[in-house]
Amino acid sequence: MESNLSLDEVPEQDSVFHEDNEDDFTFEEIGGCLDDQQGEPIMMLEPKKGMMFNSEDDAVRFYKGYAKKKGFGVIRRTTRHDEDNKLNYFTLACSRQGKAQYTSKNSFKPNPSTRMQCPCKINFCRRGEQFCITSVMLDHNHPTSPSKSRFLRCHKKLDLDAKRRLELNDQAGIRMNKNFGSLVIQAGGYDKLEFGEKECRNYLQETRRLKLGAGDAHAVYQYFLRMQSKDPDFFHVMDVDEDGRLRNVFWADARSRATYESYSDVITFDTTYLTNKYSMPFAPFVGVNHHGESVLLGCGLLSNEDTETFIWLFKSWLSCMSNKPPNAIITDQCKAMQNAIEEVFPNARHRWCIWHIMKKIPEKLSGYEKYENIKYTLSNVVYDSLTKHDFDEAWVKMINKYDLRDNDWLDGLYNNRYLWAPAYVKDTFWAGMSSTQRSESVNAFFDGYVNAKTTLKQFVGQYENALRDKVEKENKADSKSFQEVIPCITHYDFERQFQVAYTNAKFQEFQEQLRGKIYCYPAMLNKQGSIYTFRVREDRKIFFEGEDGQIKEKRFISEFTVLFNQGDCNVQCLCRLFEFRGILCSHILSVLALMEMTEVPSKYILQRWRKDFKRKHTFMKCSYDDMLNTTIVQRYDSLCKRSHQVAENGAESDVLYTLVMNGLNELQIKIDAYRANHEAQDQDTSSKHEDTMLNNEKLVLSPIRVRSVGRPPSKRKESKIDQVVRKLRAKKQQVPTSTKKVPSQKAGKANTYCEGHDAGSAGFFPNEFQELQTTKPATTIHMMSYVDILQGNKDVMDLLDASLNG
Repeated sequence: MESNLSLDEVPEQDSVFHEDNEDDFTFEEIGGCLDDQQGEPIMMLEPKKGMMFNSEDDAVRFYKGYAKKKGFGVIRRTTRHDEDNKLNYFTLACSRQGKAQYTSKNSFKPNPSTRMQCPCKINFCRRGEQFCITSVMLDHNHPTSPSKSRFLRCHKKLDLDAKRRLELNDQAGIRMNKNFGSLVIQAGGYDKLEFGEKECRNYLQETRRLKLGAGDAHAVYQYFLRMQSKDPDFFHVMDVDEDGRLRNVFWADARSRATYESYSDVITFDTTYLTNKYSMPFAPFVGVNHHGESVLLGCGLLSNEDTETFIWLFKSWLSCMSNKPPNAIITDQCKAMQNAIEEVFPNARHRWCIWHIMKKIPEKLSGYEKYENIKYTLSNVVYDSLTKHDFDEAWVKMINKYDLRDNDWLDGLYNNRYLWAPAYVKDTFWAGMSSTQRSESVNAFFDGYVNAKTTLKQFVGQYENALRDKVEKENKADSKSFQEVIPCITHYDFERQFQVAYTNAKFQEFQEQLRGKIYCYPAMLNKQGSIYTFRVREDRKIFFEGEDGQIKEKRFISEFTVLFNQGDCNVQCLCRLFEFRGILCSHILSVLALMEMTEVPSKYILQRWRKDFKRKHTFMKCSYDDMLNTTIVQRYDSLCKRSHQVAENGAESDVLYTLVMNGLNELQIKIDAYRANHEAQDQDTSSKHEDTMLNNEKLVLSPIRVRSVGRPPSKRKESKIDQVVRKLRAKKQQVPTSTKKVPSQKAGKANTYCEGHDAGSAGFFPNEFQELQTTKPATTIHMMSYVDILQGNKDVMDLLDASLNG
């Protein structure tokens, strides 16, 4: 029962001596040990029979302070209570009392023991409301060392400052060894700390356990309730089965909902990132802001990838966004997803991710003899076809030239060309997005934080970090666009027009088209009234197949038709870049320059890309959850900020330093006097009421690990930690060995979760050491390497490098 008061001093008013005899107490000088002579002798109050203490805590604090100065540990050995369970008697003894017990099964390698049957002990007995020392034995049968007291468990203590620093650094993703190292440097050495790295690690594990709660899914449910109590606009939906077990979950904070009001024209949705220990695919809704950066518009975790599940998720998201469907949506090639979009978003333009399609070319076509030629030809057909007719004609020509009529994959792509081919989809505004790589860029943020063992609550916490990161990036981009000005590269007035209106990122895209104007040669074909028709020839370089069958590069002239209505200043180009990206193309700019246009009509300066437009979500803060941010921590942080200001002023001169120190000493005397005469009565009733309300909620059970239908897990995007594990296993299979392989039981542990370790750390477990490292029996060094990774002492990439070089 440790007290928060210092163990080095015993307040005078806490000790009441039973007899008025000056022999009842003595002062002893400690400093006889050679390794302990580090300064002036320390005056110590020695325990004597008859000494009285106001409380049990005071008695324990006194004896532990004495033990720490002497250099031995303290344990509680005996306690006795009355009928009302009130403590009447207890014994404090040296930690080396008792008989040694060796539990090792190998008698040649016995475990060490600290027990020495030390007789040192002290007995306390209740006298009314106080405790009295009834017997004292101060002799030890072993040497003691005050300088080694800090290594004894009973003398280790984490203060509030260290706890808060550990929590903040842990939330920032700083590894434990670096986290503890900062405390050592701040204190001025290991010997200045009253705790070690193990105590820091145990404290963080305990706080993480408290964050998680008893049940994974129920912990997420409680988290959602807390967030909603802080912000009524926080939205969440949990789909449970008849047994109360979680199947699917969706959530979005208030800022994400407000963000969608500004960027509801196009979103991407992707489920190709395998995320947690339940094999639930991560399904983020992602948009693009006025800087062209990804923004999170909500997130789901799914138990299946069938039409019914996607319908539930899309309806939940639509309800969250005030039943306002997007104008366009980009997904991967998933029939179940396509069916759900047709039902929930019937008027939205659906497009397949072209990046996923082109990525499959090596897998689907590498078996052909002229694969390289086919690859370049297919790329030209997809990206260089200006019209639907051009695409159809070039596609048929390619199929016939390379005899690809029997290829089912190409046949399926052509039948669904209206879902992905640029010539078929470029008449719709996509904000410059052509693939779900926006979603994958969000997924990439989770690399190193989540893997196949990550729990639901840990993933939701990491989503908060991702959201915080995206918000900060947008704020930083807003600041740069507000303070920095990109100079114009031409003397055209319409360039200045875009410079003033657009964000820096979008103005740079406009300038890229303006630079491309030098390769464009406009010529008027005809004029009918106020309508002009121009032919713009663009000088380009393309790859083509030569007569010798080799891929070559050549200069190529593309022709584009631009229509310009001088009456209402309407302009349209065959390339449809403005309709697709919202940026005027180089062909239109060349025509505007030819027509000596000084200003561009306001309808071609999209509000979506403007930097001077006030958007609702920029005035909203994200709702973040911090279970550790109690009233005590809040008061502590406030006091620290104020004390830092005082410390900075006091460090300016010796006079100010003395003034501040005197003031602090006077303040400490007042605090001690208050604490001695008052009992702490402040209690955080609000947090207790919240916990009571949450505990009365219906328990939500964690989902069952199931294999998702559709895309096999091997095709999903892996986190970096999972990639390292896979590479180590692959390396193991390539190493020849004559030793017998130990069974790994690989199939039985695919989704194993180790409760004792931080689930966000590398997915290495003790029963996998032998399989991951080598086919030879695992050595102690190998075992310790993986333990160091689990504890944060080593980085997983360091181990991979050592393994590959070893």
